[in-house]
Amino acid sequence: MTSAESRSPAQAAESAVRADYSRILATLIRMTRDVDLAQDALQEATVRALQTWPRDGIPDEPRAWLTVVARRCALDRIRRDKARASKEAEAVWLLEHEAPEPEDSVVRDDLLRLVFTCCHPSLALDAQVALSLRTLGGLSTAEVARALMVPEATMAKRLTRAKQKIRQAHIPYRVPTDAELPIRLPAVLATVYLIFNEGYAAAGGQDAMRASLVDESIRLGRLLHALMPDEASITGLLSLMLLQDSRREARIDASGAVVLLGDQDRSRWNDQSIREGVELLGQALRRTPERPDAYAMQAAIAACHAVAVDYASTDWDAIISWYDVLLSIQDSPAARLGRAGAVSERDGAAAGLAAVDAISGLDGYPWWHASRAELLTRLGRLDEAEAAGQRALALGLNDAHARFVGRARA
Repeated sequence: MTSAESRSPAQAAESAVRADYSRILATLIRMTRDVDLAQDALQEATVRALQTWPRDGIPDEPRAWLTVVARRCALDRIRRDKARASKEAEAVWLLEHEAPEPEDSVVRDDLLRLVFTCCHPSLALDAQVALSLRTLGGLSTAEVARALMVPEATMAKRLTRAKQKIRQAHIPYRVPTDAELPIRLPAVLATVYLIFNEGYAAAGGQDAMRASLVDESIRLGRLLHALMPDEASITGLLSLMLLQDSRREARIDASGAVVLLGDQDRSRWNDQSIREGVELLGQALRRTPERPDAYAMQAAIAACHAVAVDYASTDWDAIISWYDVLLSIQDSPAARLGRAGAVSERDGAAAGLAAVDAISGLDGYPWWHASRAELLTRLGRLDEAEAAGQRALALGLNDAHARFVGRARA
């Protein structure tokens, strides 16, 4: 029995809600022009769905059901709020009509439009990304904190300060002009990338991945690429996501257990995604002959895995070289951890562990401890491996990865 088949009706309903939450919220914000009202209305509709769907069954069109109910909830809230009495006519219009799309922007997709809107240059870059992930990515504060590798309490304060600045400075939630889009692009790309990462390896919950977030990220990447086809960062990010996602069908077995890269059935990898990803990578590399692009470098690493006929044929020298280029332009603990993993495959577990232990700033990151647990196990240092594994589990992993870490230590 697969993980999906073993879900209770309540779990299936929650999964259906989460799959469409972000796009529905973006549509409601466009219709109501009020972020708080849209969030409250969708939350109320979500509660109703989780109360009724397990009993009555999930509707054929969950997104349409939630959107209609949320619109009605928004209308009810406006009518109940005396301070909004002057907006009564607008509320009735909201219920009876679909809000028109703005005519003055090339960004036509609701969710992508709102990601650009949240990424206001008056906010610090990390605050822009955090706000976008929390508001439109549908991630919890804890998930945003793990995505950005900061403590949850720190992230909660950061989000509060960002919202306060928006209110105090009267920063409008409006669609930026086309001329403003390039300024906001770095934060938009970071948001899409981190939403993809959360989908590719979920921070918590029952499943190892959240396919709806992966699909949504790739959809947004394609929209961005269509808007700015000559932008190397967009091309590189889309390439990276396609190459990573090409392994989707081989990453999880029929029981919902994680399958390591070296054990995956490569015949189940998506050849079309690999071909498209490699082609896009070539375009991105040609557009950045002098200064490499970070997303393209990560795509190049993914391509090394994608084109290897089997795990034994993986070109670890090339992967480490690409990591070195990446670190020269964007030195981050996560990239160093990835490089350390490649070193362990090429030079052995002892070299890999030394590289992992040399990385600072990841004590609160579960995968740093999980990597140590794996390498310590290979070296026969089982007591230390047990402690590292316990630390990884304490910091939080999704159920599938937690089971994997537990089995690896058994």
